[in-house]
Amino acid sequence: MASTAKLSIADMHCNATALRKASRRVTQLYDDALAPTGLRSTQFAILVEVADAAEKPFTMAELAATLVIERSALGHTLRPLERDGLIVLQEGEDRRQRHVVLTPKGKAKCREGVRAWQTAQDRFEEVFGRSEANALRSTLLSLAYNDRLAKVKD
Repeated sequence: MASTAKLSIADMHCNATALRKASRRVTQLYDDALAPTGLRSTQFAILVEVADAAEKPFTMAELAATLVIERSALGHTLRPLERDGLIVLQEGEDRRQRHVVLTPKGKAKCREGVRAWQTAQDRFEEVFGRSEANALRSTLLSLAYNDRLAKVKD
């Protein structure tokens, strides 16, 4: 471990704390790479998900579920993207539904972000290892989409 930070007993026993610390460190790397684009990693992740769903745009609820985020938190994160003209929220068939759609400006920003993201991705895999990164990503996604981990009791 190439850090001067001390490892506490709490770090060794709390999975949530360890995951949060690792998440913050990796987010710093991706945010640093994305900084020239004006995007944060959370915003870039949203643009990529919305771009991937261009054929059938996500509703807010669907996008929140895909990102494993509370719908209210998603709304907060979408505001700057909407303000900057990167996305639009379109009414669905049901007036309560709103679909998240990428604008042409958002598509261009997403392409710009992919180049910056690749820099961070390459750095992460250089430091952590490509096969280790693949295994970690697989493990983390299995955790992220495991509904049983959302609550203490089934």
